Amino acid sequence: METELATWHFVVAGFVFALIGVFAHVIRAVFNLYPDKLSDTPAVNILVSGGYSWGDYLWGTEFDDAGYYKLDSLRNLRLCVTFSVLGGLGAMLLVDGAGLGMAHLIEAGIGGFVDLFWQRIAELKS
Repeated sequence: METELATWHFVVAGFVFALIGVFAHVIRAVFNLYPDKLSDTPAVNILVSGGYSWGDYLWGTEFDDAGYYKLDSLRNLRLCVTFSVLGGLGAMLLVDGAGLGMAHLIEAGIGGFVDLFWQRIAELKS
């Protein structure tokens, strides 16, 4: 069976990319050993800090008083999810074969869950 790219593949992929954005947000906040923001001057932070970039400055990423990325910031969460979804869907549209590859992965994943469901139903009956 040949996989064709459909609109629902983009919807499902959007949800997957949103979950990836949530995980990226949590990982950046929880597993950060050193503070990203070292001073109130953006140029110093960009030059000295390994985790602070021009994107953080331009998009207004929020940090706590100690300079760590804020886990409880809805703005930070929104930025991570937005960039993840836009980047993923943009790659599906613009990169040759990425959309079909993602559609194949989605259909294989759904097929695996359906097979597992029917296997569990068969095990319940026996």
